[in-house]
Amino acid sequence: MVTNGHTNGATERPKTDIKVIVVGAGFGGLGAAIECHRQGHDVEIYEAFPELKTLGDIISFGPNAGRIFYRWSNGEVVKRMRPLSIDLRKYGFNIHKYDTGEIVINQKTPQYAEDAPNFNGHRGELHEVVFNYARDDLKIPIHLGHKIQTYFEDDNQAGIELESGEKKIAADVVIASDGVRSKARKSVLGYEDKPKSSGYAVWRAWFPNKDMLADPETAQFCNNGDTFNGWIGPDMHFLFSTIKDGSDCCWVLTHPDEHDIDESWSFPGKLSEVKEALKDWDPMCTRIVSKTPENMLVDWKLVYRDPLPTWVSPSGRIVLLGDSAHPFLPTSAQGATQALEDGAVIAVCLRRGGKENIPVSVRAHEKIRYERVRATQKTGESTRDMWHKTDWEKVKKNPEIIQFPRQDWIFEFDAEKDAEDNYDQVVKDLLAA
Repeated sequence: MVTNGHTNGATERPKTDIKVIVVGAGFGGLGAAIECHRQGHDVEIYEAFPELKTLGDIISFGPNAGRIFYRWSNGEVVKRMRPLSIDLRKYGFNIHKYDTGEIVINQKTPQYAEDAPNFNGHRGELHEVVFNYARDDLKIPIHLGHKIQTYFEDDNQAGIELESGEKKIAADVVIASDGVRSKARKSVLGYEDKPKSSGYAVWRAWFPNKDMLADPETAQFCNNGDTFNGWIGPDMHFLFSTIKDGSDCCWVLTHPDEHDIDESWSFPGKLSEVKEALKDWDPMCTRIVSKTPENMLVDWKLVYRDPLPTWVSPSGRIVLLGDSAHPFLPTSAQGATQALEDGAVIAVCLRRGGKENIPVSVRAHEKIRYERVRATQKTGESTRDMWHKTDWEKVKKNPEIIQFPRQDWIFEFDAEKDAEDNYDQVVKDLLAA
């Protein structure tokens, strides 16, 4: 097997002759493709959407993702992302009691290392940076407008068939990073797994600051640079940010919802429903919501899936990555970051195993990632429950218990180094079993 030590990612590896197909050009797919390119693999991306659109609202990347971004062209990509991201080093995070509006605590923003930055910004804008880096800087082929009909594999190869009816496209391995509705899930599991209602939905919006500035009560949020405020209450939480020096505003409101739908999905939101949900809360919440253009409001139903028993197909040549393997609740603030970690690890494992050992390398990736991902997933549930079931008497005595968790075991983790350090032992254990 090929063995190479961990590097800081400044230079590309020798070519491995491993051909990789990545399905999906979201953050997970792009990250996996970039990491495969760094590790010397021959990689192409197939994406269903016909064109890139800067859609969405706020997305978070912890320093465990920043560490990965920083290795892309020695910090060049980080430089492009920084101006698009919120800077809370001065402001921090104000956590308010839901009804009175009082600030219970100001949670300070840590100073992260230069080579492990933290990013919170517009999903579409940050995605455009990563997409352009993969396509234009690295010249990774990205085939847009290619919907997958099905996946296939045998002992020697895996691949995809397109809905357009073109010939089969084969590779040594397929990384399916096309979300929770990925058709690869059936190839991996051998059956259709059904989603469950999480019992929650999220109203979310992103809009310019014009109407906020016109109201003296809300202008304060836009005249003081970047800000972040959260109102925590029974079974709901409302998070509001101003970004890019107060020019853009965004908010999310997680609330109970029992709609019976087949999958996590977005619908146009209604301001009247949001205001009704907030009627007993601090009036400032409704005041902020009222500045939102209704056409900028999305109602996102959150559907839960039980952890999959495996992310790897029977022949070991198709692997699920990111949301297709392990969807996260927004309260974890780790969904996209864990997809990036997946990409770093699968790329290392493929290089360490070499072209002749694809199935064992893919299974080693799963073994290295599975328990960490599951533990990180659980933080989404625990943070939501901590906020939604707050004991305010306890908070009075110790306000720090309501702070957003920033666990070292999540943030200080180096996925690439961990894969390099543990690959040989994991493979040894797999072969022994």
